[in-house]
Amino acid sequence: MSKKQQPIANWEKTNPRAMAVRTLERVKSGAYSNLELNAMIKQADLSERDIHFMTTIVYGVIQHRLTLEYWLEPFVKNPNKLDPWVRELFMTALFQWQYLDKVPKRAVFDETINIAKKRGHDGIRRMVTGTLHAMDRNGLPEIATISDDVKRLSIQESLPEWIINTLIQDYGMTRTVAIAESLNSAPAQSARVNTVVTTVSEVMAELEDDGFTVVPSQVDPLGLRVSNGHVASSQAFKDGKITLQDESAMLMAPSLLIEPDMKVLDAAAAPGGKTTQIATYLDPAQNGVVEALDIHEHKVRLIADNAYRLHVADRVNARVLDARKVDEVFADETFDRILVDAPCSGLGLLRRKPEIRYEKSLADSQQLQKIQLDILNAVAQKLKVGGRLVYGTCTFLKLENDDVIAQFLATHSNFRITKSMIEFDLPVVDDNQLVHIMPDQFGSDGFFIATLERITE
Repeated sequence: MSKKQQPIANWEKTNPRAMAVRTLERVKSGAYSNLELNAMIKQADLSERDIHFMTTIVYGVIQHRLTLEYWLEPFVKNPNKLDPWVRELFMTALFQWQYLDKVPKRAVFDETINIAKKRGHDGIRRMVTGTLHAMDRNGLPEIATISDDVKRLSIQESLPEWIINTLIQDYGMTRTVAIAESLNSAPAQSARVNTVVTTVSEVMAELEDDGFTVVPSQVDPLGLRVSNGHVASSQAFKDGKITLQDESAMLMAPSLLIEPDMKVLDAAAAPGGKTTQIATYLDPAQNGVVEALDIHEHKVRLIADNAYRLHVADRVNARVLDARKVDEVFADETFDRILVDAPCSGLGLLRRKPEIRYEKSLADSQQLQKIQLDILNAVAQKLKVGGRLVYGTCTFLKLENDDVIAQFLATHSNFRITKSMIEFDLPVVDDNQLVHIMPDQFGSDGFFIATLERITE
């Protein structure tokens, strides 16, 4: 049995710090943080308060890992040679000590040493005890003393240097600092109102009656910011009156300018947030339909499930198909509108998925650019003359955004950029009519949108 599969001791199940260490071990070994955390919470025997504490530690360590490793390095000769659980134990101790003001240092040290004693042998307990006391006695290394600007910002905000360098190249140092700082703030809980069955005012009143705090979105008129509860557990969600969707992502569908009788292609649709948003504009009685594609069967089922919950299943066809092979199924068909929510690095989602910052590389983005262009090239031929194609990603890298559109237009003179539909007056549209929503602007995800029109055959 491997170390990551070892059974969890009963004493750990009642200890939020010990369960956080277990979770972090598995995430560091490749597990998804949200899925692993949920699985560990189900195995634990913790109060709601302790679950919140455990969650705070897990996400805090993931977000600040490069900073925590920088602080640990002077005190442990070969940190990577530590048992994985011991390394994560140090990470949790440093995070609590440096970032959780309400947790006394003595409690952090005592609990950390206690976990070392129970999970390890006496040598590990002595090593952990000595290291913590040395940190306390000598102080942690000052990040401000790092002379290299890129390395200092990388350590300070726990973002790999390649991301920092790319942001500086795209946006300059001042904006890069603001973006980097914003990525470690807590993500907002946002929802889109389903206008097929309700109105914004009605669902706001219902959520408030159920104890939620609700404020209208600053980004999209159908968006809500919801706090003081888990909105996916609300009756409004179960009834299909709202769905979870980031505010930035809500801006793609309106730019299609959909009419009720149109045929729309959603080229990379799972889990269906934008598919179901497109469907709200369509009328099945007028043969309005959205063809929603994804390459994974289980994700196509998610699209269908979401369409059913949101009462738009009668205008959604979800199917397993690689958008690059769209002509194999739709050889003799064209579409009035096409949406390409392209596969991307996802760096605009770092608040929600903090671990991906350590998993991605510049080479990944370069490879994704090829896939993005392949999808655009394939679906563009299926768009009617006069039709609109909206391309978007949840990343802020120009390599996957501006550069993709520039390369596409260089080989498609029958397309042009046209104005995206942004209902609120937001400072997000550049001189080329491209939409960049940055994480430091509204507290929403980083997002890119380009609206294209086919002008000739």
